[in-house]
Amino acid sequence: MKQPIVQITSVAKSFGTFQVLTDINLTVEAGTVCCLIGPSGAGKSTLIRCINHLEKVDRGRIYVNGKLVGYKLVNGRLHEMKPREAARNRADTAMVFQHFNLFPHFTVLGNITEAPIQVRKDRRVEAEAYGRELLHRVGLSDKENAYPHELSGGQKQRVAIARALAMRPKLLLFDEPTSALDPELVGEVLDVMRSLAREGQTMVVVTHEMGFAREVADKIVFMDGGAIVEAGPPTTLLDSPKMPRTQAFLSKVLKY
Repeated sequence: MKQPIVQITSVAKSFGTFQVLTDINLTVEAGTVCCLIGPSGAGKSTLIRCINHLEKVDRGRIYVNGKLVGYKLVNGRLHEMKPREAARNRADTAMVFQHFNLFPHFTVLGNITEAPIQVRKDRRVEAEAYGRELLHRVGLSDKENAYPHELSGGQKQRVAIARALAMRPKLLLFDEPTSALDPELVGEVLDVMRSLAREGQTMVVVTHEMGFAREVADKIVFMDGGAIVEAGPPTTLLDSPKMPRTQAFLSKVLKY
């Protein structure tokens, strides 16, 4: 039995009067890929932002690698960590965003090495050596001195993945990493993610790429209305969904 990296228990989240997440319970084992699918507004992106404490939960608990995310438990009560402490607490987690979020004034290599040097206190020579390894891994060895404005969308997203990997995370979160890309650039990003999956990187991926989810995911979670409607392995959930809402969604997005 693989050890859980992510454990989510009874998590709820609201924005004002709008309930975004309702009673979310989810476990993601080490070395597996969990894909979150569902219609826009289902709560998928909010959920992975809560996993990284970019959003605060209203109720429930999230553990990553055995550590409570964003809070300390003192005498049975939760106390939110200060930002610096919370940042150290989530050092095992890295996130790749839909719109890259690269620093425009840094080179590609600078984008990758900034966090290891500033947060992990790595020596620059070591951070740059590892950064070059990562650029080779994502197929961008020739771009280390380029700036983000000189790159295509697919190249920017591959740099963003390398930047996330530079922190040596145990958990990698992806928030619709291909949705901002031109269709012909999607494949190069998915190829990198497939490679990570083969290497055993634990990932939680919000995606609309059903072919990718079928090929790579160990577990697919269908969300709607802020709740988990159904979850299971790809062959079960995509080919034989049990819930009518899952069936209706997949009938529109899958081509049989």
